[in-house]
Amino acid sequence: MAKKPTSNGLSRQYRNSPSVVVVNPSFPAKTLAEFIAYARANPGKINMAHSGVGSGPHAAGELFKAMAGVDLVGVPYRGQPEVLTHLLGGQVQVTFDPLANSIEHVRAGRLRALAVTTAMRSTELPEVPAVGEFVPGYEASGWQGIGAPRDTPAEVIDILNKEINAGLADTKMKARFADLGGYTPFASSPAELRKFIADDVEKWAKVFRAASIKPE
Repeated sequence: MAKKPTSNGLSRQYRNSPSVVVVNPSFPAKTLAEFIAYARANPGKINMAHSGVGSGPHAAGELFKAMAGVDLVGVPYRGQPEVLTHLLGGQVQVTFDPLANSIEHVRAGRLRALAVTTAMRSTELPEVPAVGEFVPGYEASGWQGIGAPRDTPAEVIDILNKEINAGLADTKMKARFADLGGYTPFASSPAELRKFIADDVEKWAKVFRAASIKPE
């Protein structure tokens, strides 16, 4: 999920930053397949909480709604901490939450994880399926990159890219990213990052256009 770049990209810092579809344990669906069936049988009756229009959780939810063919009611909050408070309290039924935020609640049984939003399962919750196992082609992952001012000399960009990618390949660095929430380092060239950003912008623009959602 990206905004139009205003700098030269050096490298993607990591890709496949997973979110997880979580519900309150009292919700009747125990699996994502059951959730989809329940949502289709009860259109407009499930509140999907998110941290504001255009946020990552909102985008992931809208993509899911479109691809799974379900009608969930978006409920915007000021941030995901407030979302989790109300989800834990049962005021809302589902959210697409960054894994690092909710994993301890899932492990403690305070929330039920139905699926992760990355294309592959997360090593942090290997027993939890990916949404794509039930909704083919679905993928919604966060990412971060490293940039430099537009007028940075090409030779400097090349040096920085080489050193950043070397750091991302370090075993200790990879382990630290995993500890922070299942992040997977993904090195790239500046050209690859520019293309990735352009493709990501178009992907999410289509989602919001289809849902008739405009910036606030």
